[in-house]
Amino acid sequence: MKRILTPLVAGILALGIAACSKQGPGGAPAGDASAAAADGKIAVGLAVSTLNNPFFVELRDGAAAEAKKQGVNLITVDAQDDPAKQQASVEDLIQKKVSVILINPTDSSAVANVVKEATSKGIKVVSLDRSVNGAEVSAHIASDNIAGGVMAGKYLLDKLGGKGRIVELEGIAGSSAARERGEGFHQVVDKKEGVKLLAKQPADFDRAKGLSVMENIIQGNKDIQGVFAHNDEMALGAVKAIQAAGLKNVVVVGFDATPDAVAAVKSGTLSATVQQQPALIGQYGVQTAKKLADGQKVDKFIPVPLNLIKQ
Repeated sequence: MKRILTPLVAGILALGIAACSKQGPGGAPAGDASAAAADGKIAVGLAVSTLNNPFFVELRDGAAAEAKKQGVNLITVDAQDDPAKQQASVEDLIQKKVSVILINPTDSSAVANVVKEATSKGIKVVSLDRSVNGAEVSAHIASDNIAGGVMAGKYLLDKLGGKGRIVELEGIAGSSAARERGEGFHQVVDKKEGVKLLAKQPADFDRAKGLSVMENIIQGNKDIQGVFAHNDEMALGAVKAIQAAGLKNVVVVGFDATPDAVAAVKSGTLSATVQQQPALIGQYGVQTAKKLADGQKVDKFIPVPLNLIKQ
């Protein structure tokens, strides 16, 4: 009996392994780099921090559209805002022997080791939107987050007449986007004697957390006049909390210009949002990956323009 079962079990296991190989980390369709090599296509990995955020969905879609145009096999993995999951995802891309990895870090420092692992095996790495700390990449593609923070700060102060009581909702600690947007914002508001920062708390770029954090802040501060959120998801959560508390004339500024945020600006519930162009970041990412795979030189920093969408 034992000799009969062994090959049967082996066959079942082989089928299971084959089925699992059709998915990337987190159950997301991953593509097949070996097949890409066989048909002559360049395989490029796209490691996204989270697809639970419309900004990064747009970035992914922009990359996918450009990959189709360029004849590139794009393999997307979603870290779901988990640094450990992102490391495992990138290690999977390394095992698939992609030519280039486009990475949007969940944590800019936590990805350093896996980026070094990729480059040590001859895989080029390009960071998107958020930079990598502690490891060298071939290029960084992003809007100038510091300039965006300055833009948000100037607009907020202009609306408040140069003074007021404000709140700052921060992004994920450790991400370059949160650090740089906050830095630009404080370059403006810290210089103003009439500005009082009532609270500065992280809400992790998440709408639900933006709502709950803002609710907690409002409990101790009923005289809020302005809010700067490091992204639109938190800004929209803050708007909901402000409305529920019955606060009036609070100027709320977000960052990213997601479709929901742009609609909120048009309806008058959100004051402004700093417009990045995530689809363009994804598009530039694939274009840069193709150049690197073809042995071409690329710029170390590839900027994406910013705008301010306001009422």
